[in-house]
Parts: sequence; C-alpha cells; structure tokens
Amino acid sequence: MGTQAPSPPEGYLASNKSEKEASLDAWLPITSSRNAKWWYSAFHNVTAMVGAGVLSLPYAMSELGWGPGIAVLILSWIITLYTLWQMVEMHEMVPGKRFDRYHELGQHAFGEKLGLWIVVPQQLIVEVGVNIVYMVTGGKSLKKFHDAVCPDCKQIKQTYFIMIFGSVHFILSQLPNFNSISGVSLAAAVMSLSYSTIAWGASVDKGRKPDVSYDFRAHSTAGKVFDFFSALGDVAFAYAGHNVVLEIQATIPSTPEKPSKKPMWRGVIVAYIVVALCYFPVALVGYWIFGNSVEDNILITLEKPRWLIAMANMFVVIHVIGSYQIYAMPVFDMIETVLVKKLHFPPSFGLRLISRSIYVAFTMFIGMTFPFFGGLLGFFGGFAFAPTTYFLPCIMWLAIYKPRRYSLSWFTNWICIVLGVILMVLSPIGGLRQIILQAKTYKFYS
Repeated sequence: MGTQAPSPPEGYLASNKSEKEASLDAWLPITSSRNAKWWYSAFHNVTAMVGAGVLSLPYAMSELGWGPGIAVLILSWIITLYTLWQMVEMHEMVPGKRFDRYHELGQHAFGEKLGLWIVVPQQLIVEVGVNIVYMVTGGKSLKKFHDAVCPDCKQIKQTYFIMIFGSVHFILSQLPNFNSISGVSLAAAVMSLSYSTIAWGASVDKGRKPDVSYDFRAHSTAGKVFDFFSALGDVAFAYAGHNVVLEIQATIPSTPEKPSKKPMWRGVIVAYIVVALCYFPVALVGYWIFGNSVEDNILITLEKPRWLIAMANMFVVIHVIGSYQIYAMPVFDMIETVLVKKLHFPPSFGLRLISRSIYVAFTMFIGMTFPFFGGLLGFFGGFAFAPTTYFLPCIMWLAIYKPRRYSLSWFTNWICIVLGVILMVLSPIGGLRQIILQAKTYKFYS
C-alpha cells in the first residue's frame, strides 16, 4: 500500500479521463472496486435502511393511532421504493458515464456549483448525523447487554461503553471500500432481521394485557398534534437509505449490454422485502400487544426473558457496527477526494489511516458529549432526511427527464415532492418540542 496507485479495475469507463485521474479513482473508496454481485447490494441496502429505529416503531404507532399509523408506514414504504427506483435508473442515464455519488447526480441535474451546494451539505448532515447516533446507540445497547447479563455488577458509565464501541471502528474503518466491508454488512443485515424477529416474537409470547389501551398518549390536543408530528418524523427516518444508494450501485460492474441497474434493482427488491418483514410485524404486533404503554425502545418494554433481551441488544450492537461503516464510506470518499484531488496529497495507506481515524474519533467524541443526540436528530434530520429520501430524487427526475405536464410521471413526482415538503416542515416541529421537553434531563458525558 505504498504511494503506487493501483491500476483501474475492469468494467471501468476511462473514456474521458487522464491516466492520473483514473489511477486516483482506482484508489478512492467508491470507485475502486466494481465487481460486486447483486446480492451485495441487497444486504448493503438492508444494513443502510433498517436502523435500530425499527425498535421505536411501536412507540411511533402509539402516537399516530391505528389508521394513520398503518397509512404512514405503507405510504413511506411505497414512496421511498419509488424514489429509490429513480436513483437506480438515473445512475447511468448518460451513455458512457456513471454517477457514482449523490452529488455527481445533483451536479448533472442542477449544474456544477449549485448541485454541489444542494446535495453535499444534506448528505453530510445525514451521514455524519447517523454515524454519531449509531455511536450512541452502539454504546447504549452494549450497556443494556452488560446490565442484563450482570444486573448486580458495578454500574459503568455509558460514556465508557461508547468508547468501547468506538474502538472497533478505528480498525474497521481502515477497510478500503464497499466490497471489503460486505462481510461486515452481511452480518449486520442478518442481525437486523434477528432482533426484529425477537422484538415481535417475544411480544406475541408475552400476550396482550387485558387492560391494553389504544388511546393517544397525550391528553391535551396540542400534545396529540405534536406527538403526531414527531412520530411522523420517526417513521420517515426509518426509511432513509437513499444517501448511500448510488455509492452502493457504483460497486456493481456495468457494460452497455448489461447495465448495473438490473442487478442493483434486484438487490433493492430483496432489501425492501426484508425491510417490510422487519418493520411491519414489529410496529403492528408491538402496538397491538402493549398499546400506549410501550416504551420508545420495545426491548425495554419486554424486560424478560433476560437472556433473550441481552441477545437482542448484542444483535443491535453488531448491526450498528455494520451500519456505521456503510454510512461512513461516502464520507471517507469525500474526505479522501478532497485530500487527493484538491490538496494533491499522494494516495497512501498513511493518509487513509490518519484521515479516517480523525473522523471516527470526531463522531465518538460528539456521541460521548451529547448522548441525547438522537433527540436532536429528529430535529436536524427533518431538514436533511426528508429531502434526500423523499423528494430530491423527484426534483432531479423532473429537471432531467422533463416529463409532460399532467402525465402520470409528472403527477407522481409532484405528489412525492408535496408530501416530502410537508414532512420536512412538520417533523422538525415535533422534534424541537421533544428536545424542549427533555432538555431538563440532558446530561453531558452521562
């Protein structure tokens, strides 16, 4: 891994690029290996999409109620599947060119400068935000595992568990690209199915309480409305894997006869079936069994059997390890692109070691300092998650393909844009209220 840059991989379109650019692209994480199989895209997508957020879906249901809850779940599933299809289609709409990164597509749709400014800040908020939340989630789940296995032990601060969790990533983040983390990602995808199944299976086993109530949690009208908003945000962010979809597709080989969109789409369909199998049973069964007494993490509500809950928490830890890497990869790619192409550092192992370790340390430090970051994400996330997942792909589609007015495609895209904008406006309101209510209990380095 010296300064010698590797030769461009097969299936690489080096049509309008100089030798130097091609060798740099062969070193950068996103574009370095293009020999992924379609099932890689399936488990990368599952890992990116099924966050630990699935465990808070019953809670979101209890704030939405049966009708709206089911409607929002299914609508989100359909809309995000549609926008994901758009991204997969747009990856190679220009013959002989591939948009390997979200912002490259943005630049094609909105122009060089504007495209960068529209996409990059949002993508960074989402990816860095998710990474920080996953640091906290990983640490919390480790702590829960520790407390469940050994309830009488000395209590260890959550901060230290976040450190323990973070230490794994200093090593894992040295893996150069998406294909090299496919093992980690497969493990994570399997885990997400496992703990989702534990969550709803253990609920069914526990059985409905006779006095279960499906009334709204809040008693005042204002409380109900705000809860509704914040639950909207929770459900919406459960489907946010779009920030890494082009980067995942970039790893699949492509020729004019066999474009990458076919294997990618097959992977996405499989991923979405798995997502449905994770989300719908947990949300519906969890709410049906516990009603409005469910906690915001269903594993806490379950408590017993202890060994099962401990196991589920360990599964969450393993899954979050994989998710962290998937969301960090595009960020590493941006950092390394700037270092190598703008600041002209020679590509080397040392450069990667230093730059990635700084990033991991940064997310770990923020996670330790603000362990209540999840509450903040509902607020910030609304500004960035909703656009990148729900309507930015639609706006790009309208800008590039210019479908006829009032045609089916035109209507579909505008409906998605309107719904997405409503989400973007409403969910931060709910998130902000949650922050204000919980701010009294916030502790740094808790």
